[in-house]
Amino acid sequence: MDVAPNYPMSWQARALTGLMRGTLKPASSLLMRHSLALDACARIGELTRLVPTHQPEHVDIVPAEFAACGGEWVRAGKGPDERKVLLYFHGGGYFSGSPRTHRSITWRLSVVAGRPVLALDYRQGPVHKLADSLADALDAYDCLLGRGYQSADVILAGDSAGGHLTLATLLALRDRELPLPAAAICLSPWADLTDIPRRVNSWQDPMLSAGRVRWLARRWTSGLDPRDPLVSPVLGDFTGLPPLMIVTGSTEVLRDEAHRVALKAREAGVPVMYEEWPRMPHVFPILADVLPEARLSFRHMARFLSAVAAAGSGDLEDTAAA
Repeated sequence: MDVAPNYPMSWQARALTGLMRGTLKPASSLLMRHSLALDACARIGELTRLVPTHQPEHVDIVPAEFAACGGEWVRAGKGPDERKVLLYFHGGGYFSGSPRTHRSITWRLSVVAGRPVLALDYRQGPVHKLADSLADALDAYDCLLGRGYQSADVILAGDSAGGHLTLATLLALRDRELPLPAAAICLSPWADLTDIPRRVNSWQDPMLSAGRVRWLARRWTSGLDPRDPLVSPVLGDFTGLPPLMIVTGSTEVLRDEAHRVALKAREAGVPVMYEEWPRMPHVFPILADVLPEARLSFRHMARFLSAVAAAGSGDLEDTAAA
């Protein structure tokens, strides 16, 4: 189904979107015009790994290592089920961000999913390519299966560029005829890297500049076919994929491509929960420490995951009736 949560916009959301409109958006429009600026932003992003973060006492974080990258295990809540796992891909435009910067999402996902979260620190640009990021995602998934997790006990999730990586990983697993996870959650996914002008919401988006998103897409697709579904998942065939939940804000420049993913997946027979939150900024769930709407969004994710679990156990009709 499509859902437009009808919550009154909080004063925190009004204040924060106004602040973003006056700071983040003009800063990105000014800086993201040259490869040197991209390199500098990536280096600044590395410094965020040194900034201490504070989580509730019930949150436990343990470093993880893989063949080509690392990550961290995030456990929260009361007794997460260690037989199950959620594999998370952080956002950041494929050049910034890390598991550390997205802990406000991952620990809450651990609570609502009732399982540990493996937040992957996949390789990113400008040093690495999209193919490297995808290889890390596939390696991490394969590693989980090698450690004894059943594919039906794995959930994929990601935001923005991590939402792109989530969709690309699902398509790659399906094309390779490998076992698919039980479900996936995409928060404000960046799904179309073709050279398209994004006119819808170009003024309304309080955070992202449509022109800079287009510039970044050109940067990452240089030498690639941007219409390859692993590069632009919105152009893929979603037949056979597991249930999807897609969460976006109504004023995002990426809103339309997120909705196009939902429509294409449904046409292919995939159950999709598409949620478009009024006037929420890009990847607003990451702001759950300050935004009431962001905290509410995790309750919606919990209901989606409960429906997936009920469908897997044959109790879908009872869940729908409830």
